Amino acid sequence: MSQPITSTLDAEQQKIAGEALRATAIDLIDLSLIAKQAHWNVIGRNFRSVHLALDELVTAAREFTDDAAERATAVGVSPDGRAGTVAKESGAVGFPEGWQQDTDVIDKIVDNLAAVIKRLRERIEVTETADPVTQDLLIGIAARLEQLHWMWQAQVASA
Repeated sequence: MSQPITSTLDAEQQKIAGEALRATAIDLIDLSLIAKQAHWNVIGRNFRSVHLALDELVTAAREFTDDAAERATAVGVSPDGRAGTVAKESGAVGFPEGWQQDTDVIDKIVDNLAAVIKRLRERIEVTETADPVTQDLLIGIAARLEQLHWMWQAQVASA
C-alpha cells in the first residue's frame, strides 16, 4: 500500500517518533486491559475504592492510547493495537487470572504503572531531538501516570 499520510518530519525523525508512539500505545492498551481485569476481579475490605480507582486508571489509559495512536498517525506511522501485537510487545508486567485481594491488586497496579512509566521515560529521552511535539505528549502522559502511581501507592503506604 502507498503511504497515504505524509509527515513533516524527516525519515529518521519519523522512525524515532513513530516507534515511540506505537510502543506507548501498545503499553497503554495493555495497561487498560490489566486495570479492567483487576476491576472485575478485586475483592476485599477496600473493594469499592479500589474498584472505582481502577475505572479512573482505565479511562486515563484509554484516552492516552488514543492520543499516542493519533499522534503516530499524524506523523505518518500506522499504529498497531491488535491483540497479538499487544500480547507480544507490551512492557507491562501483567495481571493474574481469578479473584485478587484488594491489597494484591494495588501492588500489581503499582508494578504495572512503574513498568509503563519506565518505558515512557526512555521514549521521552529518545524523542527529545527527533520530535519535541511527540516528546511533549509523552511527558504529559508520564506526568499523569506518575500521579496515579503515587495515588495507588498511598493506598497501602505506612509511615
